[in-house]
Amino acid sequence: MCGVAGYFSRSGANVAGQVMLGLYSEQHRGQESCGIAVSDGKVIRLHKSMGYVKEVFTPETLRDLPGHIAIGQVRYPTRGSSVLQNAQPYIIETLGGPIYAVASNGDIVNYDEISRWLQTRGVHLSSSNDGELIGRFLVYHHERLDMSIPDAIRLLMNRVKGAYSSLFLTPNSLYVFRDEYGFRPLFLGEINGDVAVASETCALDILRPHKTREISPGEIVQISREKIASSPKPDHLFNHKPQEFRHCVFELIYFARPDSFQFNEYVYSVRQKIGAKLASYDNFDADVALPVPDSANFMALGYANAKRIPFDFGLIRNHYVGRTFIRPDQHLRDESVRQKFNPLKDFFTNKRVVIVDDSIVRGTTIRKIIRMIRGAGAREIHLRIGSPPVKHSCYYGIDTPRRKELIANSMTLEEIREYVEVDSLKYLKIEDLKDCVKKSNHFCYACFDGNYPIPKTEEVKTALVEDSSYG
Repeated sequence: MCGVAGYFSRSGANVAGQVMLGLYSEQHRGQESCGIAVSDGKVIRLHKSMGYVKEVFTPETLRDLPGHIAIGQVRYPTRGSSVLQNAQPYIIETLGGPIYAVASNGDIVNYDEISRWLQTRGVHLSSSNDGELIGRFLVYHHERLDMSIPDAIRLLMNRVKGAYSSLFLTPNSLYVFRDEYGFRPLFLGEINGDVAVASETCALDILRPHKTREISPGEIVQISREKIASSPKPDHLFNHKPQEFRHCVFELIYFARPDSFQFNEYVYSVRQKIGAKLASYDNFDADVALPVPDSANFMALGYANAKRIPFDFGLIRNHYVGRTFIRPDQHLRDESVRQKFNPLKDFFTNKRVVIVDDSIVRGTTIRKIIRMIRGAGAREIHLRIGSPPVKHSCYYGIDTPRRKELIANSMTLEEIREYVEVDSLKYLKIEDLKDCVKKSNHFCYACFDGNYPIPKTEEVKTALVEDSSYG
C-alpha cells in the first residue's frame, strides 16, 4: 500500500510543487521513502530519498525539478526492503532513446515469473520492486517490439497479475492505468485545463479540481498537450465478470484518510456505520466510548452516537510519529507505540470504557495500549474491533506476508481476549461489514475469509510463451 500522484500542466508550468502537495496529502499511505520524476519535454529528472515528503522536497529541491509533467510516490514497503534502491519512481533509460519513469501502488502476485521472463530477454531489474517490473515490461514491448504504449499496457493487464494503480511517464505524455480488479484506488481531476491524478481524493482536494472521477478498473488514460484519451477495458477481455470488481475493503477500514471519497463511498461515513454496527452487539452502557486514534475516530463516534453515550479522546496521539501498522519491522512498531500514545491523566479512573480500534493484525500494538489504559485506572475495558478477524495474508499491497504473524489465525477469540487483557472483545461480523458498503460484491475480503480473487499459488500462471506477435 503506497500513494501515487501526478500532474500534467497543459500550459507548460512547472508542476513538481503540485505533485509534492499531493504526496504530502497521502503521507499516511507511505512513510519510508518518497520521490518525484519530472519531464520538461526533453529530459526526465528524478529526486527520491528515504524520509517524509516535506523533509525530502524542500523549496530548493523543487526548484531543481523543472518540467510540466511529473509523477511521484510515497512508499510503504511490501515487496522489497526499506532501502533507497526500492524507492519510487523508477527511471528507465534506453540505449540512445528516450527516458521513461514509472510509479505504482500495489503488489504483483506473479512477480517472480514475469521477472524471470524479462531476464531471459536481456531485461534486468535493479530492485525487487513491483513498480520497476511494470515499467521495464512496458519499455521492453514499446522499444524493442515497436508496440504502442497503450497496447503494451493492455498486454501487461493480460499477463501481469495482481494489484497496480500506476503512472507511466514519457518525455511528452502521462499514462494512467489500473488493474482490472481495481484493488487499489486511483483518481483523476481536471484543474483549469491541467490534469492531476492521485491515489486518494484528499490529495486532489488540495489542488481544488473542478471535476474529479475515479479511474475505472482496466482503464487506460493517456494525457498529452493535445488530448485526454480514455480507453476502458473491453468487457470480453476481463478475466472475471465485467463490473464485478474487488476493491480492497481494508482501504475503507484503515488506510484511506477519512475525508477521501473512495470506491463510491465516503470513508468517514463507512466508518461511522461500522461503529453503529458494533454498538448493536452490546446490551450495556459504558461510561465513554473512545477510539485508538486516528483511523478508528469515526468508528468510535458511530458507536457512541448509536449507544447515546459520551464520545471522547482518552489517548493523545503524537502526530509526529507515523502509523505503527505500516512500520517495516516489529521492533520499530513496538518503539512507535510507546512514543505515539499517552493516556490523559485521571481520565480513565474507575471508568467502564469501550475502546474502538479498526483492526487487530498482530496483536502487539493493542496489547500495549490496553496496558496503558489499565495502568491509568480504568475499571473495565471492552474492546470493539471495526473489522472481522484478519486470518489470511494479503498479496495485493498490505504487509501481512505470513499467516503465522496474524493473531486471529493462531488464537481463538477467548485466547485473543486474554492476550490483549480486556474484559470483553468483539469483532465486526463480515456480513455486517458488507452491509456498511453500497456494493458489497465489488470488494475483496480475502484477508478475512481467504477467498482470493487471484491466488498466490502455482496456479497463477500466465501464458508467457514465445509468440510471434509479442516476441
